[in-house]
Amino acid sequence: MRTISDTGGAALPHPRPGAQRQSLRRLLAGAGLAAMLAASQSTAAQQAPQPKLPVVRLQAGLQIVLAEVADTPRSREIGLMMRERLGPNEGMLFVFEQPRAYCFWMRNTLLALSIAFIDDDGRIVNIEDMAPRTEDSHCAKAPVRFALEMEQGWFARRALAPGAKLVNPEVFPGQARRRN
Repeated sequence: MRTISDTGGAALPHPRPGAQRQSLRRLLAGAGLAAMLAASQSTAAQQAPQPKLPVVRLQAGLQIVLAEVADTPRSREIGLMMRERLGPNEGMLFVFEQPRAYCFWMRNTLLALSIAFIDDDGRIVNIEDMAPRTEDSHCAKAPVRFALEMEQGWFARRALAPGAKLVNPEVFPGQARRRN
């Protein structure tokens, strides 16, 4: 190995035999420790619910839904994990940048939920019931930008099925275009 000059121009000495391997081991051990710390921080974040997010009002038939808005990758990732209860007309609206057939699972989610996948017009594409603490995938049957999680059975009790519409022109871009 050649000597390397630092910014002051002084040459660094040749490493002892095996020192390079030790340095590499220390570097890898440090990286492993950093990865473990990052993983434990991520796990710790899942051990408590995320703070309440901003709320938007949606009209679903005669019902008003107060939905927390998860519109960042991190807030969508955490979602309703570790929440112990929802109010009668409370839920979480997941907002994505691009329409896709998004899938959800219920790892670390304590509540049984129903999820409605919603298009840009506010129309429900499909509704899935989700069991708590499972990793089963529940997916949109068509590309959507929105998903609304409510207490399990909420949509059925209100006779809201695929094709029903949720209303808020400030949320659903298809409704805003018609309004103008």
